[in-house]
Amino acid sequence: MSSPASNSNKSSAFDLLNPKIQHWIWQLGWTELRDVQEQAIPAILNDGDVIIAAATASGKTEAAFFPILTKLLSMEGQNTVVYVSPLKALINDQWGRLELLCEELDIPVTPWHGDISSSKKKRFIDKPNGCVLITPESLEALLMMRGHQLGSVFANLRYCVVDEVHAFMGTERGKQLQSLLHRLETVIGRSVPRIGLSATIGDLKMAAGFFRPDNPDAVTIICSPSGGQELKVLVSGYRIEEPKNLKARSEDKEAEDRYSHAQEWVARKLFASLRGANHLVFPNTRAAVEIYSDKLRKMCEDAGLPNEFWPHHGNLSKEIREDTERALKKKEHPATAICTNTLELGIDIGSVKSIAQAGPPPSVASLRQRVGRSGRKKGEAAILRAYCIEDSLDERSRISDLLREQLVQTTAMIRLLAGGWCEPIGGRGLNLSTMVQQLLSAIGQYGGLTASNAWRLLCETGPFSNLSKTEFADFLRALGQQEVLVQEHTGLLLLGPLGEKIVNHYTFFAAFQSDEEYRIIYQGKPLGTLPISRAIALGSYLIFAGRRWRVEDVDEQQKTIVVMPDKGGKAPAFSGVGSKLHNRIREEMREVLRTSEPIPFLDKVATELLQEARVQYHQLDLDNSSFVKMGKDILLFTWKGDDVQDTISLMLTASGLAATNEGLFISVQADSLEQVYDHLLDIREGIVLPEEKLAEFVKNKRQEKWDWLLPEELLNRNYASLNIDIPGAEQAIGEILNSHLS
Repeated sequence: MSSPASNSNKSSAFDLLNPKIQHWIWQLGWTELRDVQEQAIPAILNDGDVIIAAATASGKTEAAFFPILTKLLSMEGQNTVVYVSPLKALINDQWGRLELLCEELDIPVTPWHGDISSSKKKRFIDKPNGCVLITPESLEALLMMRGHQLGSVFANLRYCVVDEVHAFMGTERGKQLQSLLHRLETVIGRSVPRIGLSATIGDLKMAAGFFRPDNPDAVTIICSPSGGQELKVLVSGYRIEEPKNLKARSEDKEAEDRYSHAQEWVARKLFASLRGANHLVFPNTRAAVEIYSDKLRKMCEDAGLPNEFWPHHGNLSKEIREDTERALKKKEHPATAICTNTLELGIDIGSVKSIAQAGPPPSVASLRQRVGRSGRKKGEAAILRAYCIEDSLDERSRISDLLREQLVQTTAMIRLLAGGWCEPIGGRGLNLSTMVQQLLSAIGQYGGLTASNAWRLLCETGPFSNLSKTEFADFLRALGQQEVLVQEHTGLLLLGPLGEKIVNHYTFFAAFQSDEEYRIIYQGKPLGTLPISRAIALGSYLIFAGRRWRVEDVDEQQKTIVVMPDKGGKAPAFSGVGSKLHNRIREEMREVLRTSEPIPFLDKVATELLQEARVQYHQLDLDNSSFVKMGKDILLFTWKGDDVQDTISLMLTASGLAATNEGLFISVQADSLEQVYDHLLDIREGIVLPEEKLAEFVKNKRQEKWDWLLPEELLNRNYASLNIDIPGAEQAIGEILNSHLS
């Protein structure tokens, strides 16, 4: 009996599948394969590298595994597939989905991560067969701890599948994954077809370069249209009002009260809008997740209702996260998760009606991923609610508040999302911290390596090809001086005392760490801790506890920052120095400000706030001038992304003017506009310092996990490769100067 799918006009790919898989599809009642499946099946059966870029819930997993399992069924003996996922929860999810199909095909499926029993893992090692679903950290452990067995375990490896490719690109974990796949192919002595899946890739050529660095042109790109899903958006604005008894409060208490009232407003809006259905709410911090979860739970209690609001973030226990996931999957009771990006990726939580975003999202790519979780049923629109908090204005207000930075950034991101744009994620950066890990792991895998073999594995043929032989020798020498490595008289590199200690720690297999918390100190008194990943230079500013501080000293060893209060006005409601923004976002922000066209998705208050910002933009003449004098500072507007603005700030600091990238602008401590202009002119006409020299002015360069082991010169170069953009900065300075002359 032929299946309904085989009678479709798009049935050629269906006919390539194994009859058992065809029968399974028919049993599901499918009438046709989806577009992405039609394209992917012949490409994957051709044994090439393939990236499948398609919207959430478009059938990417089936597009990959229908042809992969067809191939396995056509082969004799035991054959394996490695599926790599960024999340254990996603592995558990896919395990359930694949088992339904693979059980009928008699193909084993083995999940492999820290929560899986050792007996299950041993069964796979003893008899490697079928699909193994694994995280990069568990694959790292497998390579290092069972190096002598890998040749036989993966002798018949046929495919490597990487889910949520965009979550790896441009990160230490992504560089780790590149190295792991290369090391795996080195062990078995051949190239293995790689299949990548993603719903959010801004630049497919960059993705191909990440996926197969040595031959990106050979990667087949399958990009399926989203199907024109309708997107409904409402942005609600809130204006923080000054407390009536302002004089009776300290500044810290004032800030606490004002933001508490604003969060109460957001919580009330969420309670009124989301009750009775399933939704996801994304605040920008774990602390905000806890605050909103608590407020909403209390609102349910006060109303005599069962709780509908559940927290979900990485610091919560596995049990609590799973309680939230189960609540979302239950159809008989409505549930909303207040979450971080832990629910941004493709974990199956059932259908959600809408997405709520409190404050600007970290990126357009992230916003696209989040919105893709909504409106997944046929004919349903995706719904986005965004909430923007802006300060009331007075004579002390900062320009970021005058220009309503939070609202304008959110508006710009939504417009770019609607236009189909998201950030290209490149493979920029040396990621030498990850190379420390990969070298130590490879030494463990092989029981020792010569320097030449280590160079060949990691740099010459591996993912760290931007490092020269001389620099690699300096790298090894620095690790030897710190007793991370020792060298036998034969030339073999082995783990030294510190190296043994590092690899035996339970955190070794992860290439990444969270932003380190710095203690903020004022007059010897700790004010609290703050995770900091952006460049900090002496004389730059911090926003903390509702106040603006000037950095007096940074101790990277002790993780402390000594500050003094800055009298330049009250701190903005939104600091604008969270996630790095791309050039295109700041350009769109300027476009939102400079035009008079109405924004249809803003509510009444948000529209009023935007109108205030547009008036301020034109009063400051920001269409024609890049400079604004504000108190003792000169504010420089480049309308560029953060890598460019960070670089210009360092250039100005190197030239003798303390400068800080404050998001919407660069704040420069200078006597006059002319002084800043003259320094920019000198920078353009003089000899620009190399990027590693500019990095010397950054006081918190140790941002990745093993940066503390790098020699100073390589640390500077590593930081610069990830964060400094000299060509972009030179172009921006040229545009500013040319505009000033005209």
